[in-house]
Amino acid sequence: MNRTDDRLLPVLLICVQAAVWPGAELVRGDVPPASALLVAVLVAGPVTAALALRRARPVVALMLVAAACALGAGPLPVGAMAVLGTAGVALALFTVATERDTFTAVLCVVALAAWQLLQNLSLHGLSDRDGLDLVLTALLYATACGTGLLARRTRRARGTAQRMLRRAEAERHRLPAVERRRMERELHDVSAHHLTAVVVTAGAALGLRDRRPELAEKALEFAAETGREVTRALGAVRAPAPSREEPASPEERLRALVAGFRRLDQRVEYEIDPLPDGVVADAAYGIVREALTNVARHAPGAATTVRCRYGDARTEVVVTSAAPPAGATAHGAGLGSGRGQGFLRSRAREAGGTLTSGPTAEGGWEVRAVLPGRSAAPVEASVPRSYRLAQVTAAVGLCVQPLLPVLVVRSETTSSGSQVSAGVLFALLAAAQAVALLWLRRAPRAAQCVLLGLAPLWPVAMAVGEYAGPVLLPPALGMLATCVALAADADADADANANANANADVDTDGDADSDAAVPARGRHSRRAWIIASAAVAVHAVAMSVAVLDRGTELPDWTVPAGATAGVALVMGAARWAGALRGRRDLAARGAREERIAAWTEEAVRDAWAERRRIAAGLETTVLARAADMVAEAEAGRLGTSADRAREALAAMRALLDTVRVGEPGPNGPELRPQPTVQALDLLARQCRATGREVEIRLTDRVPERLPTAVDLAAYHAAETVLAVGGEEPAVLELDVESDTLTLTATGVPRAGRPAVRQRLAARVAALGGDLTTEEPGAVRLRLPLAGARVPEQAPQRGHEEGAR
Repeated sequence: MNRTDDRLLPVLLICVQAAVWPGAELVRGDVPPASALLVAVLVAGPVTAALALRRARPVVALMLVAAACALGAGPLPVGAMAVLGTAGVALALFTVATERDTFTAVLCVVALAAWQLLQNLSLHGLSDRDGLDLVLTALLYATACGTGLLARRTRRARGTAQRMLRRAEAERHRLPAVERRRMERELHDVSAHHLTAVVVTAGAALGLRDRRPELAEKALEFAAETGREVTRALGAVRAPAPSREEPASPEERLRALVAGFRRLDQRVEYEIDPLPDGVVADAAYGIVREALTNVARHAPGAATTVRCRYGDARTEVVVTSAAPPAGATAHGAGLGSGRGQGFLRSRAREAGGTLTSGPTAEGGWEVRAVLPGRSAAPVEASVPRSYRLAQVTAAVGLCVQPLLPVLVVRSETTSSGSQVSAGVLFALLAAAQAVALLWLRRAPRAAQCVLLGLAPLWPVAMAVGEYAGPVLLPPALGMLATCVALAADADADADANANANANADVDTDGDADSDAAVPARGRHSRRAWIIASAAVAVHAVAMSVAVLDRGTELPDWTVPAGATAGVALVMGAARWAGALRGRRDLAARGAREERIAAWTEEAVRDAWAERRRIAAGLETTVLARAADMVAEAEAGRLGTSADRAREALAAMRALLDTVRVGEPGPNGPELRPQPTVQALDLLARQCRATGREVEIRLTDRVPERLPTAVDLAAYHAAETVLAVGGEEPAVLELDVESDTLTLTATGVPRAGRPAVRQRLAARVAALGGDLTTEEPGAVRLRLPLAGARVPEQAPQRGHEEGAR
């Protein structure tokens, strides 16, 4: 909300308060005294200003509003502060709950309620008053706080979803570049080691041919063996196996970075957790590298500690260096550009985190970055214990010193009766319901039973406490907690009903077993109807008993009939609101997962096209010359073999230049080949980068070349089961047995949905395969290899027929 919206509600409250008082008095012809009007203006002004600035200082605004309303309640008549004292304070509490942490919000509610309770105890007592106003006030505060916490939770969930989408979109553009850098690095290793060694060895042997002829024979053997090694290495570059050819993990990269600085005589210790490949890992690596570089420049020899902690909510990267040892000379102090700290902060900001740096108490330097964790949740600064202690101390001081209300509020004579008021009983029942609601998420059935058991006690409390207020108000208050529970149950059932068919068995044609799917849905429906019916019956009886005990002029049969109709209407509205919220959240999650799946598919295809583009250059240039080099070496022509090695090296360097600039291959930029099983490593890498752990396992029985149709179908099936989303770690295992390729996916409970099963069944049915779900969260596909055509060429060329 912007500032205009923040001012709108306070102005509206002032208008409503003016209509209640003095507006109602003026309509009746009673003109309030000028002193009362002046006090009202003096109170309304600060209250409106505080509420208008409530988002900037929510706790301060709450204190100002409560204090101003308490001061104005003394000299002003009843009702003069009714709106500001209730709705105004509730609005301030709502803002505290939305803008501050849960501990602060709950502490404010408890302190404010306790302060008002002590005020009433010291001035009025409880015996002559029913105390229902205290219960209503506490209920108002709890409702405002709970609504604010729910709004904050919803806002954080939406923010987390948006960050996940931005992260997925960033990874969509990153994966092709990562694949291009991988191939560039490995091509460089091949050219820097193998081909260069052949050229140097052959040149040396040719130069010493007359004096040491045996070197020529060794050089020929070396050239032949190296050429074959080049062929094998380039084959691994263009077609890495998902289970055998993985790039260095972020943890290994960080350890290698630390080892490099240790070789420079830097004393570096480290504590590094495993990190998933992605934006966060890249940011952590860059921050550690820059921080260690600064230590080597400005404090050579200083003891340094690198700590990287990867958690659910955050990733902490801390680099702490001690003071440089005495006599150490900083030779690199003047080599920096002065932009390092800015680069560090921008790197952390781009990853969705924050970074701070500064001197330590021991004379060293510390760089601390807080980045998103597994759930991509927003990074919140930790609150020190001393601040919490100060909060609690201030709240206790406010509660035990209700001196301000005693001075300004008119005291009343308290009764010496020993009768327990209904307000105490109502407060105890409300507290018991609040405790039950706190356990609603952990033990929903037990919490609902407790709420239903407390409902009949409200008319009992009315009779014991001799309650004389509105007869329908206490049963209605008891019904609010049950409505919250029913709404939460309907919200949870919306997702449960969507997954009711996830664990149903599937036959070979891919059709769901209706006998298993229907009971799954029926159990949820029957349970929901039983709970709702029991709630309506219990609360209708409680309301009827309360009305009949007080006495009524209506026929007796109309009381339970009307109570049942009213309770059923309220309970139905609560379940409808909860179901509506659940369906809306489910639809939003589905749309988000569809976008992530689409971006993952595009990223993998772009990376696969990049791999194919570079592989095409390898096949037409480097591999051909490497084969010629081997043939010449085996024929005993050392000079010609050296020439072919130079040509292969030149072709490799030209290909590296093409890789760096990203020029299109010979097929042109319009060709986008379909990914195959050899692209599963890219799919797993993209899933891990967006926050889900995915492992690919290939047994030794899986051949290097599969039939084209089977190769494409296996990849698309793996892509389908991962595209439906989920937070569980997934494992995809491929094996071949009895001329059948088996793809087993575990950790994919949503893959059992009918729409997903239909897509998978359509793919396997076209090849004569079958689809089964042996246990919840597991899917197994069998694709026969017999009868399918195996491509004669290398796998990359054979799959061109799947190009778009």
